[in-house]
Amino acid sequence: MSAFVTTVPLRWTDQDAYRHVNHARIVTLIEEARVALAFTGAGEEGLTGFASGLLVAGLHVDYRRQLPWRADPLRVEITVRDLRAASFTLDYVLRDGPGGDDAVAVTAWTSMALYDLGANRPRRITEGERDFLKRHLGAVS
Repeated sequence: MSAFVTTVPLRWTDQDAYRHVNHARIVTLIEEARVALAFTGAGEEGLTGFASGLLVAGLHVDYRRQLPWRADPLRVEITVRDLRAASFTLDYVLRDGPGGDDAVAVTAWTSMALYDLGANRPRRITEGERDFLKRHLGAVS
């Protein structure tokens, strides 16, 4: 079991007047990493259910250091915890650069709920989705 690892690019407009990546943009970078896991990563394995209804039920962000704009992408490591019948939590580590040894700049978590948009109600995690998520159980540094 290991973290899902992806990179997210920084855009010039991600920085604010203080010359660091703005809080709202950090949340967007977390979203882009989550999309890479749930839509792209799972989709490559034929799992399309996340793309048809996955809601953020909670969000928490801790800032460890400022992130100035740079041309290099940021490395994001995502692990899964609290895997339940219809929900799970994703833990994120955003590093200050593309490498696994780069300093941790941001840690965050999102509580995720699977949702049937047509029926307008939560749905259970399928066996395939559960197997995919189990591969990413664990703690990141």
